[in-house]
Amino acid sequence: MPRPSTPKLSPTLIARAALRLVDKKGEFTIPELAAALQVRPSSLYNHVGGKGEIVELMRGEAMSAVGLPSDPAAGDWTDVVRGIAVEYLNSYSRHPRLIPLLTSHTVRDRTTLRVYDALAEAFAAAGFDAAERLQAITILDSFVIGSALDAAAPAVVWEADAEAGDAFREALDAGLTVEDRARTTFLAGLELLLAGFRQASRSAGGGAGPVGGGAD
Repeated sequence: MPRPSTPKLSPTLIARAALRLVDKKGEFTIPELAAALQVRPSSLYNHVGGKGEIVELMRGEAMSAVGLPSDPAAGDWTDVVRGIAVEYLNSYSRHPRLIPLLTSHTVRDRTTLRVYDALAEAFAAAGFDAAERLQAITILDSFVIGSALDAAAPAVVWEADAEAGDAFREALDAGLTVEDRARTTFLAGLELLLAGFRQASRSAGGGAGPVGGGAD
């Protein structure tokens, strides 16, 4: 019998099928994944080492859409960081139910690590030393992940009860009517982060200084 023109299984096909399950259910099991691909569970292990490897494949599939500058150290580093953060949000907001799985596994996927490589180069161009670069990347990473979860939240995120204070009620009345609230909030928050990073990069001594530290 001739072989099929395309293989029935591959790491990419496995990742995409697992991602569809996670988008639908927030989780996946090896038997569920095998059933979705119409193969035996044992067949999956000819292509992947286990669930952890599949999670990393899904991470790479999600992050493959992130566009990066050819030279992150060239030009205005804040533009580089801003552009990467927006691309990163766009990627993860398509798959918000994947985020809890990703945060429970060490990042090993090369497609994803290239994003952190680019951020590290941009922050190095800003004058951040090695430790400060990692701190800045972690702050940005946490902000983007939280914003992606917010983008998937229900339209009414908060519902004030009778005991809510006036300040909170006024904020809800004003803020929840903003068109595309989650993305508008993300962009505003990103500019605040960038302002803090710029302040840190101007600190005396050549290095960036403590990220988010005091005034110049």
